[in-house]
Amino acid sequence: MSETIIRNPGNRDHLARIRPLGRTVTVTSGGATLARSDAAFVLAEEAPRYGKLPEVIYIPSADVSGLTPVEGKSTHCPLKGDASYLALDGREVAWTYDRCIDGADVLSGYIAFYADRVAIETQSAA
Repeated sequence: MSETIIRNPGNRDHLARIRPLGRTVTVTSGGATLARSDAAFVLAEEAPRYGKLPEVIYIPSADVSGLTPVEGKSTHCPLKGDASYLALDGREVAWTYDRCIDGADVLSGYIAFYADRVAIETQSAA
């Protein structure tokens, strides 16, 4: 994957640049490994109202384990689509866009973690 740009259909100034991470990412919590992947990507979002948001790493769902769905919670992003949430031992730690808007389907099948709720480390790919 080279850099991909997705845009909000209702506001073309609201966009995200997506690029391969190019490193191995490992996500842990309390000593347990929740994810490890060499196929993650980075999403850098820019929104007129908020400016540049912190970059977020998205990991293929096949490389993530130990999470359970948060029942009854979903949100909508006009840039990316409808998100559902995932928990570890009852604590919400991640989200996924399982109903992407047109043009954002690159996010389908990937999971992002809250950086303040788990440890996310990257290292040079093997």
